[in-house]
Amino acid sequence: MPNHVSSEKRVRQDKKRQAYNRFYKVMAKRAIKDVTSAPNASEAEQKFRRAAQILDRIADRGIVHKNYAANHKSKLATHIQKMKKAA
Repeated sequence: MPNHVSSEKRVRQDKKRQAYNRFYKVMAKRAIKDVTSAPNASEAEQKFRRAAQILDRIADRGIVHKNYAANHKSKLATHIQKMKKAA
C-alpha cells in the first residue's frame, strides 16, 4: 500500500485510466474482428470505416500508438482487397 497521499491518489487515478483504456482497446479489437469475419467484401468495407474511426480515435487519445492504428488499418484494407479479388 502507498504511504503518501499523492501515491494513494495516483493508484486511484491509475485504476480509472486502466478501465478507460481497456474499454477502448476491447472496442477496437471487436471492430477489427468484425471486419475480418465479414461474409462479403461490401459488408467488410462498411465495418472497415467504423473500425478505422475507432482506431484513429484511440490513437489520437494516446491509448495505442499511432503506428499500431496505421498497421491495423493497412492489414484490414489488404484483407478487403483480397476478398474483392476472390469474389
